[in-house]
Amino acid sequence: MPSLVRMTGRIWRKLVRSGVLAGAALVLAACQLLGDGTSVGTVAPGTLRPSLAADIGAREHPRVVATYGGVYNDPGAERAVASVVGRLVAASQDPSQSYKITILNSPAINAFALPGGYLYVTRGLLALANDTSEVAAVLAHEMAHVTANHAIKRQQRAEARELADQILNDVVQDTEAARKAIVSSQLSFARFSQVQELEADAIGVKTLAKAGFDPYAAARFLKSMAKFAKYQSAGKGGSSAPDFLSSHPSTPERLQIAVRSARQIGAPGIGERDRDRFLSQIDGMLFGDDPLEGFVRGRSFLHKALGIGFTVPSGYILENSPEAVLASNGGGTAIRFDGADVSSYTNLADYMTSGWINGLLPQSVRETTISGLPAVTGAAITQGWSFRIAVVRIGKTGYRFIFASRSPNDGFDQDFRKTIDSFRQLTPTERARLRSLRLKVVKTKAGDTPRKLAIGMSGVEPSRRLEFFSILNDFSPNKPIPAGTSIKLVVD
Repeated sequence: MPSLVRMTGRIWRKLVRSGVLAGAALVLAACQLLGDGTSVGTVAPGTLRPSLAADIGAREHPRVVATYGGVYNDPGAERAVASVVGRLVAASQDPSQSYKITILNSPAINAFALPGGYLYVTRGLLALANDTSEVAAVLAHEMAHVTANHAIKRQQRAEARELADQILNDVVQDTEAARKAIVSSQLSFARFSQVQELEADAIGVKTLAKAGFDPYAAARFLKSMAKFAKYQSAGKGGSSAPDFLSSHPSTPERLQIAVRSARQIGAPGIGERDRDRFLSQIDGMLFGDDPLEGFVRGRSFLHKALGIGFTVPSGYILENSPEAVLASNGGGTAIRFDGADVSSYTNLADYMTSGWINGLLPQSVRETTISGLPAVTGAAITQGWSFRIAVVRIGKTGYRFIFASRSPNDGFDQDFRKTIDSFRQLTPTERARLRSLRLKVVKTKAGDTPRKLAIGMSGVEPSRRLEFFSILNDFSPNKPIPAGTSIKLVVD
């Protein structure tokens, strides 16, 4: 089962012709490219010039900001980032390089670079970090991408590979031979980007140490990211096989490089970490979803401004994004929820059959009501995928549920029905009680344990609070915490 982000690009576009879904799919695809520190801009061969990198960065910057929910303005978070940049620049391979650092209003754990010194870090990444040295490790890695000119090299390599692949398709008569050659070039290209990542890791650790920070911070943060990714996936879905076409090397490989690079500098315990000051700077920072995009609370999605909510069945993981709410389970089912303008349709059956769905089965279209609201349901089949679709009208807006599976069964239909039947309008009291989650930094007292402190966490299913607290603060869940230690809580 591919990840839901990849499904958005591959599957939703097969089903939906609407510009809303197609545009969202392209944005998500761009996010994947940006995640490895490379540019998504198109650079014609032979146009390398002194201002090229800056031109690419300036052109792509507004789109990056829009894709990641805008700029996050928070004085404490800004100070936390700014305090390390000057030191890292002075210690970097090219101290003359200038940088433009942007904190993005996204709960995703991400950082990346664009040509021209454009560096980005999400507030979600800052929330996961536990000291200044970990933030410095991330920024040093991204600076290494810039000073090593990785983005331009990757773009040129991509163009060469695409040209070679096209020639093979056009000229080689043996389609199997052509396919094998193309796969070989893809593997070579993937390894090319992996080598860049490892190079940036090694350079970043050296820069980190030269600037006076703990060189082991890079390894610590890689571990935290791996734990958080596992927590988010809840151990469901995915394949244990290595993804050889991934733009990033596996975490174990990167972790080995980070630890080995740090050991070459000195034993653990050297360099500045500065946990207390860093955590005090992000105290009160927004955590999780932006209120304008609604809230994920366990298995429920709730939107205060729109006054709507729904709940997915047990086993599904919800993911909120500016374009849509996404969900998936371990059984191969994916869900998308979004909205569309239906004001020009007098009844929803006409909207359902208006051509925005590929492979729609006309006989499946049924008008109904959901929570007393007018609605329509239907089914579609296209390119081996089965879909269940529901649209619920509130005023001029049609709220759309799209379920997808390659192997539909009774459970697939039951999950579809449970989810759409849970859709409802929130009461005024429910809307008033919905508040943003924020980080609260406190000092531990004698006798405090992770289990005791985790009880006060909000926005997390009770059964997972201890696991989440331990990952967020990088503590063992079974060991006592010394009194006076700064720790992060998530509260509303």
